Amino acid sequence: MIGFDWPWMLLALPLPLLARFLLPAAAPAREAALRVPSLDAFASAPAAGRLARLQTARALLWVSFSAWALLVVAAARPQWTGDPIALPLSGRDLMMAVDLSGSMEVEDFELNGRTVNRLTATKAVAGEFIERRIGDRLGLILFGRQAYLQTPLTFDRTTVKTLLLESLIGMAGQETAIGDAIGLAVKRLRNKQVKDRVLILLTDGANTAGEVEPLKAAELAVQEGLKIYTIGIGADEMVVRSFFGSRRVNPSADLDEKTLRTIAQQTGGRYFRARDTAELAQIYTLLDKLEPTQREERLFRPRVALFMWPLSVALLLALSLAWLRLRP
Repeated sequence: MIGFDWPWMLLALPLPLLARFLLPAAAPAREAALRVPSLDAFASAPAAGRLARLQTARALLWVSFSAWALLVVAAARPQWTGDPIALPLSGRDLMMAVDLSGSMEVEDFELNGRTVNRLTATKAVAGEFIERRIGDRLGLILFGRQAYLQTPLTFDRTTVKTLLLESLIGMAGQETAIGDAIGLAVKRLRNKQVKDRVLILLTDGANTAGEVEPLKAAELAVQEGLKIYTIGIGADEMVVRSFFGSRRVNPSADLDEKTLRTIAQQTGGRYFRARDTAELAQIYTLLDKLEPTQREERLFRPRVALFMWPLSVALLLALSLAWLRLRP
Protein backbone atom coordinates (compact mmCIF):
# COMPACT_ATOMS: atom_id res chain seq x y z
CA MET A 1 0.00 0.00 0.00
CA ILE A 2 0.95 3.66 -0.35
CA GLY A 3 1.36 5.88 2.69
CA PHE A 4 3.15 9.00 3.86
CA ASP A 5 6.18 9.22 6.10
CA TRP A 6 5.41 12.83 7.09
CA PRO A 7 1.60 13.11 6.67
CA TRP A 8 1.43 16.32 8.72
CA MET A 9 3.00 18.15 5.74
CA LEU A 10 -0.37 17.81 3.97
CA LEU A 11 -1.69 20.54 6.28
CA ALA A 12 0.15 23.01 4.04
CA LEU A 13 -2.21 22.36 1.10
CA PRO A 14 -4.65 25.28 1.84
CA LEU A 15 -1.88 27.84 2.44
CA PRO A 16 -2.34 29.59 -0.97
CA LEU A 17 -6.10 30.02 -0.30
CA LEU A 18 -5.45 31.32 3.20
CA ALA A 19 -2.91 33.76 1.82
CA ARG A 20 -5.42 34.91 -0.83
CA PHE A 21 -8.21 35.70 1.66
CA LEU A 22 -6.28 36.72 4.78
CA LEU A 23 -3.46 38.85 3.42
CA PRO A 24 -4.22 42.36 2.07
CA ALA A 25 -4.33 42.72 -1.70
CA ALA A 26 -1.39 44.33 -3.43
CA ALA A 27 -1.82 47.98 -4.38
CA PRO A 28 -2.75 48.44 -8.05
CA ALA A 29 0.03 49.72 -10.23
CA ARG A 30 -0.30 53.39 -11.29
CA GLU A 31 -0.30 53.84 -15.04
CA ALA A 32 -0.63 56.90 -17.25
CA ALA A 33 -4.20 57.77 -18.16
CA LEU A 34 -5.27 57.32 -21.72
CA ARG A 35 -7.67 60.03 -22.87
CA VAL A 36 -10.09 59.01 -25.59
CA PRO A 37 -12.99 60.99 -27.02
CA SER A 38 -15.53 58.19 -26.42
CA LEU A 39 -15.95 54.58 -25.13
CA ASP A 40 -17.37 53.27 -28.38
CA ALA A 41 -14.12 51.51 -29.31
CA PHE A 42 -14.05 49.59 -26.01
CA ALA A 43 -17.68 48.67 -26.25
CA SER A 44 -17.05 47.14 -29.62
CA ALA A 45 -14.24 44.83 -28.34
CA PRO A 46 -15.22 41.22 -28.99
CA ALA A 47 -16.59 39.36 -25.97
CA ALA A 48 -14.92 36.14 -27.14
CA GLY A 49 -11.46 37.65 -26.58
CA ARG A 50 -12.32 38.64 -23.01
CA LEU A 51 -13.73 35.16 -22.34
CA ALA A 52 -10.58 33.51 -23.72
CA ARG A 53 -8.37 35.63 -21.48
CA LEU A 54 -10.55 34.76 -18.49
CA GLN A 55 -10.35 31.03 -19.23
CA THR A 56 -6.56 31.27 -19.66
CA ALA A 57 -6.25 32.99 -16.29
CA ARG A 58 -8.34 30.28 -14.64
CA ALA A 59 -6.26 27.55 -16.30
CA LEU A 60 -3.05 29.17 -15.06
CA LEU A 61 -4.55 29.36 -11.58
CA TRP A 62 -5.39 25.65 -11.56
CA VAL A 63 -1.95 24.71 -12.92
CA SER A 64 -0.34 26.82 -10.19
CA PHE A 65 -2.41 25.17 -7.48
CA SER A 66 -1.69 21.70 -8.93
CA ALA A 67 2.04 22.40 -8.83
CA TRP A 68 1.74 23.53 -5.21
CA ALA A 69 -0.32 20.45 -4.29
CA LEU A 70 2.21 18.10 -5.89
CA LEU A 71 5.05 19.87 -4.09
CA VAL A 72 3.28 19.41 -0.75
CA VAL A 73 2.60 15.73 -1.50
CA ALA A 74 6.30 15.24 -2.30
CA ALA A 75 7.22 16.94 0.99
CA ALA A 76 4.97 14.47 2.84
CA ARG A 77 7.34 11.69 1.64
CA PRO A 78 4.96 9.22 -0.07
CA GLN A 79 6.22 5.64 -0.04
CA TRP A 80 5.09 2.22 -1.11
CA THR A 81 5.06 -0.39 1.65
CA GLY A 82 5.22 -4.02 0.60
CA ASP A 83 3.90 -7.15 2.25
CA PRO A 84 5.65 -8.20 5.49
CA ILE A 85 8.68 -10.44 5.05
CA ALA A 86 9.82 -12.73 7.87
CA LEU A 87 13.53 -12.39 8.71
CA PRO A 88 15.03 -15.22 10.80
CA LEU A 89 17.20 -13.92 13.63
CA SER A 90 19.36 -15.94 16.00
CA GLY A 91 20.58 -13.22 18.33
CA ARG A 92 24.15 -14.52 17.89
CA ASP A 93 27.25 -12.56 16.93
CA LEU A 94 29.74 -14.84 15.17
CA MET A 95 33.20 -13.66 14.16
CA MET A 96 35.57 -15.65 11.94
CA ALA A 97 39.34 -15.09 12.14
CA VAL A 98 41.34 -16.56 9.25
CA ASP A 99 45.13 -16.87 9.11
CA LEU A 100 46.72 -15.34 5.97
CA SER A 101 50.36 -15.89 6.93
CA GLY A 102 52.87 -17.23 4.43
CA SER A 103 52.54 -20.83 5.63
CA MET A 104 48.94 -20.95 4.39
CA GLU A 105 50.44 -21.26 0.91
CA VAL A 106 51.54 -24.85 1.58
CA GLU A 107 49.74 -27.15 -0.87
CA ASP A 108 48.81 -30.13 1.31
CA PHE A 109 45.03 -30.20 0.67
CA GLU A 110 42.92 -31.64 -2.12
CA LEU A 111 39.80 -30.01 -3.51
CA ASN A 112 37.76 -31.52 -6.33
CA GLY A 113 40.58 -33.87 -7.26
CA ARG A 114 43.36 -31.27 -7.44
CA THR A 115 46.01 -30.19 -4.96
CA VAL A 116 45.40 -26.73 -3.45
CA ASN A 117 46.91 -24.64 -0.70
CA ARG A 118 45.41 -24.31 2.76
CA LEU A 119 43.76 -20.96 2.17
CA THR A 120 41.96 -22.16 -0.98
CA ALA A 121 40.52 -25.12 0.93
CA THR A 122 39.52 -22.82 3.79
CA LYS A 123 37.72 -20.45 1.41
CA ALA A 124 35.72 -23.30 -0.13
CA VAL A 125 34.62 -24.85 3.15
CA ALA A 126 34.19 -21.68 5.20
CA GLY A 127 32.26 -20.08 2.33
CA GLU A 128 29.64 -22.82 2.51
CA PHE A 129 29.54 -22.44 6.29
CA ILE A 130 28.84 -18.70 5.93
CA GLU A 131 25.93 -19.37 3.57
CA ARG A 132 24.32 -21.65 6.15
CA ARG A 133 24.47 -19.13 9.01
CA ILE A 134 21.05 -17.62 8.34
CA GLY A 135 20.05 -15.24 11.14
CA ASP A 136 23.53 -14.70 12.61
CA ARG A 137 25.44 -11.45 12.50
CA LEU A 138 28.74 -12.40 10.90
CA GLY A 139 32.09 -10.66 10.91
CA LEU A 140 35.48 -11.44 9.37
CA ILE A 141 38.99 -10.86 10.74
CA LEU A 142 42.05 -11.51 8.60
CA PHE A 143 45.38 -11.77 10.36
CA GLY A 144 49.02 -12.31 9.63
CA ARG A 145 51.68 -10.11 11.19
CA GLN A 146 48.77 -7.84 12.13
CA ALA A 147 45.03 -8.40 12.55
CA TYR A 148 42.52 -6.46 10.45
CA LEU A 149 38.75 -6.21 10.64
CA GLN A 150 37.77 -7.05 7.08
CA THR A 151 34.00 -7.12 7.68
CA PRO A 152 32.18 -5.71 10.73
CA LEU A 153 29.23 -7.62 12.14
CA THR A 154 26.46 -7.77 9.57
CA PHE A 155 23.53 -9.88 8.39
CA ASP A 156 24.87 -9.57 4.83
CA ARG A 157 26.34 -13.06 4.41
CA THR A 158 27.05 -12.47 0.72
CA THR A 159 29.45 -9.62 1.48
CA VAL A 160 31.25 -11.60 4.18
CA LYS A 161 31.73 -14.55 1.83
CA THR A 162 32.87 -12.32 -1.03
CA LEU A 163 35.52 -10.59 1.07
CA LEU A 164 36.75 -13.96 2.35
CA LEU A 165 37.11 -15.24 -1.22
CA GLU A 166 38.99 -12.08 -2.21
CA SER A 167 41.58 -12.45 0.57
CA LEU A 168 45.16 -13.25 -0.42
CA ILE A 169 48.04 -14.92 1.36
CA GLY A 170 50.42 -12.37 2.83
CA MET A 171 48.10 -9.38 2.56
CA ALA A 172 48.25 -9.03 6.36
CA GLY A 173 51.92 -9.99 6.62
CA GLN A 174 53.91 -13.22 6.58
CA GLU A 175 53.93 -13.90 10.34
CA THR A 176 51.09 -14.95 12.67
CA ALA A 177 49.51 -12.71 15.33
CA ILE A 178 47.00 -15.04 17.01
CA GLY A 179 46.78 -12.95 20.17
CA ASP A 180 46.02 -9.75 18.26
CA ALA A 181 43.29 -11.52 16.26
CA ILE A 182 41.61 -12.67 19.48
CA GLY A 183 42.00 -9.21 21.04
CA LEU A 184 40.40 -7.57 18.01
CA ALA A 185 37.52 -10.04 18.13
CA VAL A 186 36.99 -9.29 21.83
CA LYS A 187 36.85 -5.58 21.04
CA ARG A 188 34.37 -5.99 18.18
CA LEU A 189 32.15 -8.47 20.04
CA ARG A 190 31.92 -6.42 23.23
CA ASN A 191 28.14 -6.20 23.25
CA LYS A 192 26.37 -6.98 26.51
CA GLN A 193 22.96 -7.07 24.82
CA VAL A 194 23.86 -10.13 22.73
CA LYS A 195 23.80 -13.38 24.68
CA ASP A 196 25.79 -15.64 22.33
CA ARG A 197 29.13 -14.36 21.05
CA VAL A 198 31.38 -16.79 19.23
CA LEU A 199 34.80 -16.61 17.57
CA ILE A 200 36.01 -19.28 15.14
CA LEU A 201 39.78 -18.95 14.76
CA LEU A 202 41.61 -20.87 12.03
CA THR A 203 45.39 -21.01 11.84
CA ASP A 204 48.19 -23.32 10.73
CA GLY A 205 51.00 -22.09 12.95
CA ALA A 206 52.03 -20.53 16.24
CA ASN A 207 51.95 -16.97 17.54
CA THR A 208 55.05 -15.26 16.11
CA ALA A 209 54.00 -11.60 16.05
CA GLY A 210 51.64 -9.09 17.60
CA GLU A 211 51.35 -7.12 20.81
CA VAL A 212 49.12 -9.48 22.82
CA GLU A 213 49.96 -13.02 23.91
CA PRO A 214 47.29 -15.57 22.89
CA LEU A 215 46.62 -16.82 26.43
CA LYS A 216 46.33 -13.26 27.74
CA ALA A 217 43.87 -12.50 24.96
CA ALA A 218 41.94 -15.65 25.94
CA GLU A 219 41.64 -14.31 29.49
CA LEU A 220 40.10 -11.12 28.10
CA ALA A 221 37.69 -13.26 26.08
CA VAL A 222 36.62 -15.12 29.23
CA GLN A 223 35.91 -11.81 30.99
CA GLU A 224 33.71 -10.72 28.10
CA GLY A 225 31.90 -14.06 27.82
CA LEU A 226 33.30 -14.82 24.37
CA LYS A 227 33.43 -18.47 23.33
CA ILE A 228 36.31 -19.43 21.03
CA TYR A 229 36.48 -22.45 18.72
CA THR A 230 40.00 -22.99 17.40
CA ILE A 231 40.91 -24.94 14.26
CA GLY A 232 44.42 -26.15 13.54
CA ILE A 233 44.81 -26.70 9.80
CA GLY A 234 47.49 -28.62 7.91
CA ALA A 235 48.41 -32.17 6.95
CA ASP A 236 50.60 -34.37 9.16
CA GLU A 237 52.62 -35.67 6.24
CA MET A 238 53.36 -34.74 2.65
CA VAL A 239 55.84 -35.81 -0.01
CA VAL A 240 58.38 -33.23 -1.11
CA ARG A 241 60.20 -33.82 -4.37
CA SER A 242 63.62 -32.33 -4.98
CA PHE A 243 66.73 -32.86 -7.10
CA PHE A 244 67.90 -35.55 -4.67
CA GLY A 245 64.61 -37.48 -4.74
CA SER A 246 61.43 -37.59 -2.68
CA ARG A 247 61.13 -37.36 1.08
CA ARG A 248 58.30 -37.19 3.56
CA VAL A 249 57.99 -34.18 5.83
CA ASN A 250 55.55 -32.86 8.41
CA PRO A 251 54.20 -29.56 7.03
CA SER A 252 52.43 -28.84 10.34
CA ALA A 253 55.50 -28.99 12.55
CA ASP A 254 55.02 -25.32 13.55
CA LEU A 255 51.36 -25.75 14.56
CA ASP A 256 50.97 -24.84 18.26
CA GLU A 257 48.18 -27.24 19.16
CA LYS A 258 48.77 -26.87 22.89
CA THR A 259 48.04 -23.15 22.88
CA LEU A 260 45.03 -23.52 20.58
CA ARG A 261 43.60 -26.25 22.79
CA THR A 262 44.13 -24.16 25.93
CA ILE A 263 42.41 -21.12 24.37
CA ALA A 264 39.37 -23.22 23.48
CA GLN A 265 39.15 -24.86 26.91
CA GLN A 266 39.45 -21.58 28.81
CA THR A 267 36.67 -19.91 26.82
CA GLY A 268 34.25 -22.84 26.77
CA GLY A 269 34.85 -23.76 23.14
CA ARG A 270 36.57 -26.69 21.46
CA TYR A 271 39.73 -27.35 19.52
CA PHE A 272 39.57 -29.10 16.14
CA ARG A 273 42.27 -30.54 13.92
CA ALA A 274 41.81 -30.40 10.14
CA ARG A 275 44.34 -32.51 8.23
CA ASP A 276 42.45 -32.50 4.93
CA THR A 277 39.47 -30.92 3.24
CA ALA A 278 37.06 -33.64 4.42
CA GLU A 279 38.00 -33.10 8.07
CA LEU A 280 37.71 -29.33 7.63
CA ALA A 281 34.20 -29.72 6.19
CA GLN A 282 33.23 -32.04 9.07
CA ILE A 283 34.44 -29.46 11.57
CA TYR A 284 32.25 -26.71 10.14
CA THR A 285 29.31 -29.13 10.01
CA LEU A 286 29.90 -29.90 13.68
CA LEU A 287 30.06 -26.19 14.45
CA ASP A 288 26.60 -25.87 12.90
CA LYS A 289 25.38 -28.40 15.47
CA LEU A 290 27.24 -26.85 18.40
CA GLU A 291 25.96 -23.38 17.53
CA PRO A 292 22.64 -24.02 15.77
CA THR A 293 20.87 -21.17 14.04
CA GLN A 294 17.63 -20.27 15.77
CA ARG A 295 14.43 -19.61 13.89
CA GLU A 296 13.04 -16.58 15.65
CA GLU A 297 11.42 -14.30 13.10
CA ARG A 298 11.09 -10.55 12.85
CA LEU A 299 8.71 -9.02 10.34
CA PHE A 300 10.14 -6.56 7.85
CA ARG A 301 8.18 -4.46 5.36
CA PRO A 302 10.13 -3.29 2.30
CA ARG A 303 9.65 0.39 1.54
CA VAL A 304 10.20 2.28 -1.71
CA ALA A 305 10.27 6.09 -1.73
CA LEU A 306 7.93 7.72 -4.27
CA PHE A 307 8.48 11.45 -3.58
CA MET A 308 10.49 11.95 -6.76
CA TRP A 309 7.42 11.43 -8.98
CA PRO A 310 5.17 14.25 -7.63
CA LEU A 311 8.25 16.42 -7.22
CA SER A 312 9.22 15.95 -10.88
CA VAL A 313 5.71 16.79 -12.13
CA ALA A 314 5.58 19.86 -9.87
CA LEU A 315 8.87 21.13 -11.29
CA LEU A 316 7.62 20.61 -14.86
CA LEU A 317 4.44 22.56 -14.12
CA ALA A 318 6.45 25.35 -12.50
CA LEU A 319 8.73 25.60 -15.54
CA SER A 320 5.67 25.70 -17.83
CA LEU A 321 4.14 28.57 -15.82
CA ALA A 322 7.41 30.50 -15.92
CA TRP A 323 7.63 30.08 -19.68
CA LEU A 324 4.03 31.23 -20.21
CA ARG A 325 4.53 34.35 -18.11
CA LEU A 326 7.85 35.30 -19.68
CA ARG A 327 6.93 34.80 -23.31
CA PRO A 328 5.97 38.00 -25.20
